[in-house]
This record gives sequence, structure tokens and C-alpha cells, in this order.
Amino acid sequence: MDLHLEHQVVFVAGSSRGIGRAIAESLLAEGACVVLTGRDAVSLEMTRLQLEKPPNLGRILAITGDFSNTAVIASAFDRTVQHFGAVDHLVANLGTGTGHPGWEQAESEWQRLFEQNFFAATRLAQVALPHLLANPSGGSMLFISSIAAVEATTAPLPYSAAKAALVNYSKNLARQLAAQNVRVNTIAPGNVLFDGGSWQQRAERQGDAVKAMLNIEVPQNRFGTPEEIASLAAYLCSAQAGFCTGGCYVVDGGQTRSL
Repeated sequence: MDLHLEHQVVFVAGSSRGIGRAIAESLLAEGACVVLTGRDAVSLEMTRLQLEKPPNLGRILAITGDFSNTAVIASAFDRTVQHFGAVDHLVANLGTGTGHPGWEQAESEWQRLFEQNFFAATRLAQVALPHLLANPSGGSMLFISSIAAVEATTAPLPYSAAKAALVNYSKNLARQLAAQNVRVNTIAPGNVLFDGGSWQQRAERQGDAVKAMLNIEVPQNRFGTPEEIASLAAYLCSAQAGFCTGGCYVVDGGQTRSL
């Protein structure tokens, strides 16, 4: 399917590795111009060098920064517009599930995980929206959440609550922006395996337990891949998904039972 993303500019926050990188690569394959971002300058530069090859030459801009700072975000979007002329889509792939089990959670843990998994994304959206609204043809925003947002799991309570808040924010924002031709959606991935990711680390430490979990909890009995999330992300950014807004799309091999 041709997604007609040629020359569309997509700002992919959190794209030096894993799901974000796969999304960037999928968008590049569809002819889009992509802004790669990340905190680690070395990792981001390595990703840029690996992706910036024919036919992607001239279609990648890499920006390193800490997106907990609104001024840094604003500067990144200004650089994007100066470089590419506009911003058509935002993909907010931010957050971490690293935390503590159980109901006894320090207030600092609630603050940390909400900052990284909810406020970071909403801060990004606030800066991106004026750019998207300025486009005559509109645009889209896509948030990467988690199945922990929609299902009872063993994930840390503050993480699950923050990701659930992100889904709710996305759905309500979609209603407010639909008349202005900006679509807003969320993807809720299940267990995705990639180099350096948390599931790789768990599998290395507790291989038998992780395998048992997959066999019990995931009907497909396997991890997902970043590319399986990325293909849906590229579609949701495209005009082919023009009637898709306010949705939360679960990609988890059948693990969730509540939807």
C-alpha cells in the first residue's frame, strides 16, 4: 500500500532505538522526511548514520535534547521548520516502565513516572500543535502508550496510571482538534523485544520465567517486534487513516482480555 507520505515531515520523539527507531525507518521507507530525537548524542548519531543512506539522503534531521524542558522542545521544532519548512506529524514515543512492584509507592515514584510517561508527551504536544494547526492540510499526532494502560498487569502502578492518562488525554484531544483537521491516536504495544530494551534484559536474567509468561499470557506465545508497531504507526500518520482519530490501537499478540 502506498501511504502517500512522500515529503511529509514527521517529528519522532524518542527514535534512537527500539520502537521509535523502527517507526522512523518505516516512515523513511514511505518517502517521509524524519526528525530523529534522543537524549544520548552518541546513540542518536549512530542511528542517523545507519539510516542516512540512499534513498534517505537529505530526509533526516537529528536533534539531541532533554525534552523535559519546554524551551528545548520549542528550539527543536524551530530547527525542524527551518530545515524542512513545516511539521506535518508528531510521534511521541516517550517514557519508561522501570519502577517498583506493589502498592507502596513513594510520592517521588509517582512524580517520576508521570513526568516521563505523561507530562513529557503532553508538553511535546503543546509545542507541536501550533505547527500542525498552521498546516492547510492538517496533520496528526500519535502517542505510544502501553497495554498497561488498558489492562491489569504486573507493571508498576504509577507507570500504568500514567499511560492510562495518556490514552485518555489523546482521546479527548482528538475530539477538540477534529474540526481543525488534526487527528490524534494512540498505540498500546504489548511486550516488544529489541536490543537494549527492558524485555531483552529480563530475558537474559530470567529466561525460563519470561518464556513461561509468554506461553501463559500471550496467545501467540512470542514477543512483538518494533517493526510490527512501526507499520501501524506509519499507517496512522498517513492520509489512508483519514477517518481514524481518537483511537487506541492495541498491538499485543492477543494478550489483553478487556478490549
